[in-house]
Amino acid sequence: QVQLVESGGGSVQAGGSLRLSCAGSGYTYTMPYMGWFRRAPGKEREGVAVIDSDGSISYADSVQGRFTISQDNDKNTLYLQMNSLKPEDTAMYYCAAGRVRWTAFQALRYTSQYNAYWGQGTQVTVSS
Repeated sequence: QVQLVESGGGSVQAGGSLRLSCAGSGYTYTMPYMGWFRRAPGKEREGVAVIDSDGSISYADSVQGRFTISQDNDKNTLYLQMNSLKPEDTAMYYCAAGRVRWTAFQALRYTSQYNAYWGQGTQVTVSS
């Protein structure tokens, strides 16, 4: 079965950087899209960055210009380079692989627990 395993989270000071990785296994086909989502304490999960099978990318406004999503298809690995981190970026970050053929724009907004495969998450904590 499809498995997604995130890594790379940690604690950094504001202005610092982290690189998250998501290793996928259990599939040999190209997912309709893959992306990063996060849930901060007391808040709903939100889309951070998504890349679809055409290579189109969509970012949340709050991370545009600071975060970069990329993937290595040969390694079935998705990355999220996070620069200029802010305390408000503190959250559990989840990798997701879509089960629906959406564009990156759609996936960023409509991905849920019911239409994607999910990893267990990796914690990112940014201190001021």
